[in-house]
Amino acid sequence: MPQRRARACHLVLSISLAAAVAAQADEGMWTFDNLPVRQLAERYGFTPAPDWIARVRSAAVRFNSGGSGAFVSPDGLIMTNHHIAADTLQKISAPAKDYYRDGFLARTRDDEVRAPDLELNVLVEIVDVTERVNAAVARGADDAAAAQARRQAIASIEKESFERTGLRSDVVTLYRGGRHHLYRYKKYTDVRLVFAPEYAIAFFGGDPDNFEFPRYDLDVAFFRAYEDGRPARPAHYLPWSAQGTKEGDLVFVAGNPGSTSRLNTTAHLIYLRDVALPRVVALLEDRESALKEYGRRSPEAARQAKRELFGVQNSLKALRGRLAGLRDPAILKRKAAQEDELRRRIAADPRKAREYGPAWDRIAVAADVAGRIDAGSRFLEGGSAFGSRLFQIARTIVRLVDEDARPNAERLREYGDAGRASLERSLYSPAPIYPEFEEAKLARSLAYWQREMGDSNPTVRKVLAGRTPAQAARDLVRGTKLADVAFRKNLVHGGRPAVAASEDPMIRLALQVDAESRALRKVLDDDVDGVLAAQYARIARAVFEDRGTSTYPDATFSLRLAFGVVKGYEADGRQIPAFTTLGGAFAHAEAHNSIEPYALPASWSEAHAAGRLALDTPLDFVTTADTIGGNSGSPIVDRHGAVVGLNFDRNRYGLARDFGYDDRQGRNIAVDVRGIAEALRSIYHADGLLEELHRRDERP
Repeated sequence: MPQRRARACHLVLSISLAAAVAAQADEGMWTFDNLPVRQLAERYGFTPAPDWIARVRSAAVRFNSGGSGAFVSPDGLIMTNHHIAADTLQKISAPAKDYYRDGFLARTRDDEVRAPDLELNVLVEIVDVTERVNAAVARGADDAAAAQARRQAIASIEKESFERTGLRSDVVTLYRGGRHHLYRYKKYTDVRLVFAPEYAIAFFGGDPDNFEFPRYDLDVAFFRAYEDGRPARPAHYLPWSAQGTKEGDLVFVAGNPGSTSRLNTTAHLIYLRDVALPRVVALLEDRESALKEYGRRSPEAARQAKRELFGVQNSLKALRGRLAGLRDPAILKRKAAQEDELRRRIAADPRKAREYGPAWDRIAVAADVAGRIDAGSRFLEGGSAFGSRLFQIARTIVRLVDEDARPNAERLREYGDAGRASLERSLYSPAPIYPEFEEAKLARSLAYWQREMGDSNPTVRKVLAGRTPAQAARDLVRGTKLADVAFRKNLVHGGRPAVAASEDPMIRLALQVDAESRALRKVLDDDVDGVLAAQYARIARAVFEDRGTSTYPDATFSLRLAFGVVKGYEADGRQIPAFTTLGGAFAHAEAHNSIEPYALPASWSEAHAAGRLALDTPLDFVTTADTIGGNSGSPIVDRHGAVVGLNFDRNRYGLARDFGYDDRQGRNIAVDVRGIAEALRSIYHADGLLEELHRRDERP
């Protein structure tokens, strides 16, 4: 399904007012065309050379499923996290072969398994298109009209770029409207799985240890990108470090952080604290309960639900941490003080007061609108009422044929020509769909929607039509043919007439709720997103007048570089070392009586019993680098550009990084390359893979 854009009613829509103050410590998720070169030179005596920047940038990989990775060999080998590979592992698994649980190793390239719908993006070029986007807005246009003009300009830029270059072309809005940059990506769509360890060691410690440290996880997986049936030969890759890293070393994280909302207006923080985050936490708690309940039906049901359950629990823990941070009065007090200072500086200049002064009040009004429609838009436009992949397919088809009838510039952005190939790759994915699982999820989400909105809600009544949620889910899932890829293609090929005439119940449901869902989206586009885009852009211009773009923009799931040092921290009165070891994993298991989720895989126990393991080998480590969700799978490199680790998590003190950076205890967590190498050598006997990691490119 096409990724839904971040909505104001679901995520805070923000500008990084941190531009008003210099970034502190190792703060920052920097774009590659605006790296903090002076800051690095002054603080660490390191100036990244142009070839270092080019190599790290073009070796970095973005996963369309969400997450990061990097080329680590000249033959297209890509390293990422096991939990980023989980979507593929689940899709290529079956009851008799559970790669997600049991792991996978391709002994030869012929054994590598193709991912059914995975797309990888590698950044090739960044072009500033700010002037063209802004020039599309007529003088005196209101916020809604201005937003529409910008959307049309962006769609035209993306289409023109794609048609001219053949590269994936995404206009990325930075500084909440202060800048617009065109990012061009090379796409890889023939991607094959090479290695993944067992789930038990990739997520050792399970949910209790998630976002904690010390950790003992081998959260790694390897893929290979192919072109024309042969292993890809990327322009750059990151060499493997045999020495690894040590306490105090400067390191860099190259990846695609998802979204941050740093130093936002107080009105937005209050909206997040009081409306958006509590609602999404409650929704995910219900979904977690439903997935656990379904998994108890049978071992096969547990297998089907396992990956989704991991994702929900991971999100829940992160969101609870963010909510706890916002409920800390000190955070809002600090944000309000920063906001007041900037507003006073603007008010002191009559021109700035006229041009920029009203922005905060207008943002507060937009946040209020977002709060009023939050529930309805989350359930309908966000699709939370219909928790089924089959419904997502139905909605995509319904909107695709409708949007195809419109000029490209007037379509919903996710249906534009520039992204059509990626959309179809997802829509026509042959990944298995499990009817019982779909029915259980849909019944639970319909019941939650009914409970939250009330039996008297007209849309609830219309959809259920006198049925219980369980009855409606049964009718919809058992009656639809959308699990058949050929059926989907025929509907799309038939266009609007075929979809309008379809008797498929899931298509009928998508049609039934589409008008109301689109109406909510229009309110978001015009009265929330449009207002916020215009007003945050005003604030950005005010900040740029003072400081230029000498700071980083909020995260946008586009490529960034963060930096920090390998460093332990103090918590609960004790010093937490920066590294853990393979031996520590066995001690951690023994301390918990080796009961799940603290039971190591048999392969690890056998290697230990045979005395094959170097138990003092570093396994995981922490750094002060500024990371967030989306950085999972990011390579961690040293001053020489060699990969020394693989980012996979944050500790609990880093969960509030959506709103600000603090390196006193907040840390990102990585797998050490030495632990990966020792496991490949002594546990999995993956000699060919290990040899490839240490091989150097012999191309001229």
